[in-house]
Amino acid sequence: MVRPAQTVRSERTREALRQAAVVRFLAQGVEETTAEQIAADAGVSLRTFYRHFASKHDLLFADYDAGLHWFRAALATRSPEDPILDTVQAAIMAAPYDDWAVTKIAAMRSQELDAGRIVRHIRQVEADFADAIDEHLARADGASPGTDERMRTTVTARCIAAAVFGAMEVWMLGGDSSLPELDRLCRHALDLLRTGIADPA
Repeated sequence: MVRPAQTVRSERTREALRQAAVVRFLAQGVEETTAEQIAADAGVSLRTFYRHFASKHDLLFADYDAGLHWFRAALATRSPEDPILDTVQAAIMAAPYDDWAVTKIAAMRSQELDAGRIVRHIRQVEADFADAIDEHLARADGASPGTDERMRTTVTARCIAAAVFGAMEVWMLGGDSSLPELDRLCRHALDLLRTGIADPA
């Protein structure tokens, strides 16, 4: 399916703003960087900047938004008949991650923002992630599932999202901020769901 030119242009603008922000943030810090500088570096007007982002701080979370876009697209390519945990794991790793950018942005978030703001944003992304899984599962269940099927789909989607974002939280607080470590933790979290979560020893 061909995407409308306006959608493609908007995605390019968001990515240009994200890249310009990362360069500026690394060079002079978040607080010393202005929205005007980011817009100028990306070759757009300040008005265009605010059409895409409410503030410069929102750019510290732009990688999550891009990742969610890729996640939804990857889920759409998978058969609803495939095991859901395998589908989610494959979709997570289908995103074209930039190891350097992910690591740097994660470090900037923890240095520049208070923990409450980070947690609030991550909780919202987790909810969006669960919605994407829920939609994928609903395709397999048919157009109008009964109450019990709806409950199974909703609980499954939310448990998977919680496991993945739990792994992400452990990754952000740990000493190894590499993508291979994030991949390992996500796989481990999904394996815990596969085997069933036992009471802690």
